[in-house]
Amino acid sequence: MSEELNNEQPIEEPVQNVEPEVPATEPVQEELPPDMTQPQVIVQRERGFAHYVGFALLCVLCICFFFMPGIAITYGVSRLVTLNGAAAWIFSAILSVIAWVIFKLKIKGFKKSFYFYIGLCVVVLALLILIEVVTEANVFANIIALLCGAA
Repeated sequence: MSEELNNEQPIEEPVQNVEPEVPATEPVQEELPPDMTQPQVIVQRERGFAHYVGFALLCVLCICFFFMPGIAITYGVSRLVTLNGAAAWIFSAILSVIAWVIFKLKIKGFKKSFYFYIGLCVVVLALLILIEVVTEANVFANIIALLCGAA
């Protein structure tokens, strides 16, 4: 009778969860929501003294280039009247800002007026270089001396 009971009741085997194997050659990547990104490592080199000196020189040259129309007029005025360094910078800055405001008022749009002003700065620089070459006057040396207060 025990055999009959054994035959009538099915034998239950434990069910095992079988997961598919992932090949070892492919890395498993987690799926991230579209708004999240993987963390990035940024390697930054230490900058030396020359980097900072070069950056400072570039800033000074950009400022001088922006004030080029005012500096040129100030240089012309300094040939007639003696100016000290602070007065030369102030006079140059005021004249350059006035020139830029005139461009801004005459030309619609900030970007377009800025491009025309930069064009004016390039033309003034070219004229100063031309005067330096043709007359053999030390124009740039005199301008630097004027802005440093040595003139």
